[in-house]
Amino acid sequence: MAGVTTTSRDGRSGPCSAAEGSARQITECPGRLPYAPARNNPNPGRIRADARPRSKVTKQNALAETRTEPLLPPPPVAPERIGKYYVVHEVGRGSTGTVYLSHDPFYGRDVAIKFYHATNTDDAESRNARRMFLGEAHMVGKLQHPNIVPIYDAGEEDGRRYVVTEHVHGARTLSAYCRPGGLLPIDQVVEIVYKCAKALHYAHSRGVVHRDIKPSNILLTHGGDVRIVDFGIALVSDSDVSRLEGVAGSPAYMSPEQVQGHDLDSRSDLYSLGAVMYEMLCGHRPFRAGALGKLLRQVVQATPEPLRQVRPDVPEELETVVHRALEKEPGRRYRNGAEFAADLTRVHQKLRAAQPGLDDDERFAVLRKLSFFHDFSHAEIREVMKAGLWMECQAGDAVLRPGDTDDRFYVVVNGRVRVSRGGEVVGRIDGGGCFGEAAFAEGSRRDTVVEAEGPVSLLKVTATLLEQASISCQLRFNKVFLRELIGRLQRGKKS
Repeated sequence: MAGVTTTSRDGRSGPCSAAEGSARQITECPGRLPYAPARNNPNPGRIRADARPRSKVTKQNALAETRTEPLLPPPPVAPERIGKYYVVHEVGRGSTGTVYLSHDPFYGRDVAIKFYHATNTDDAESRNARRMFLGEAHMVGKLQHPNIVPIYDAGEEDGRRYVVTEHVHGARTLSAYCRPGGLLPIDQVVEIVYKCAKALHYAHSRGVVHRDIKPSNILLTHGGDVRIVDFGIALVSDSDVSRLEGVAGSPAYMSPEQVQGHDLDSRSDLYSLGAVMYEMLCGHRPFRAGALGKLLRQVVQATPEPLRQVRPDVPEELETVVHRALEKEPGRRYRNGAEFAADLTRVHQKLRAAQPGLDDDERFAVLRKLSFFHDFSHAEIREVMKAGLWMECQAGDAVLRPGDTDDRFYVVVNGRVRVSRGGEVVGRIDGGGCFGEAAFAEGSRRDTVVEAEGPVSLLKVTATLLEQASISCQLRFNKVFLRELIGRLQRGKKS
């Protein structure tokens, strides 16, 4: 869902929560049983069994029928159909509406339907929701690009508006890859942002400025492809319905001119894409603040922390690209998405040239021979390779240290690693073996040192990325990994 993300931290829209409001109605509203509010009640909003009535209970009123009302409204039931589309199930909901996975019987394809909430008021939020619908409806068939989710249809059902888009099966938003423990390899980040820059250049050339580029509006598919979604607040050159009341967008990714309410062009989207790239490379946003006003001042006035200070292995050329995208003055940024993409191409070529050793086909051939991958199909090995990073270590290099918290599995491709605890060697793992079982427990801290005993090649697999693989691949990987670990424990007991 698109919209202005300016709600409070705890998501409340008023001075008290819904549960608190319900409890207050019970104790204060006339016409209901005059029970005193329960003290230390573990279930706020519900009446304690031992609560005493304030008034005297007589036989007459004790036997009188007592009407009860639910404290919270029942969850809304998904409609069976929206227009000609059959609803399968709810996917998610936001401030402006609910998204349903649905089926289009005419074309025989699954679609996603954003079903806007019914609005009978004329406040700013309702007017903005109507404008967002009209803006998306205006986009039907307008953008046809492989990296942009197309809008198929728009209409109205029982007074509620809806927009129909492509449903991308199994895709995840880039938000999943913006955390320190789940960052993608640098070259893959460059590829993703390159595709986004090309897609935005296409949209801009057709008079469309997205205005809400952020990780949650960019999907990454199982095959590693990219889809930009949600043009609900886009500026469209040939439309007069795209002006929303107030500042529209997501503050952490807004350009300085967007924060200040100035006229926007394509360079505002490229700034937002630069902010996304910054976060994907180092795991946090360029600007962070506890208060919205402070955050907006930082966007306009402050300079983000240099990337290489946060993540030293980021190439200088890439840091320069991100820095240019995040320039305060639009005239100092990239002129268009094509120019941005061209610089990313040059960086990617240098990254590929700097990678020593084998290409993907040669690595596949090596993995195919390992005992770890004997039960995997060719396609499943390729999926694991996409979720992993090839590592080369020298004698004495520490792969894992005590206290490390990450979500990575390791498969020893060739060579040997030594496992130590408290200065004592407790085991060795040869080619085809694996380690990193702490990845199975979220947030667990490692208590061993794993070091290379000589030249070692490793496949480092990120659990977050493995979740993007097919279910069969995930099950196969977890089964083999656990089997290896159990075998190691059994051998340790015998010795």
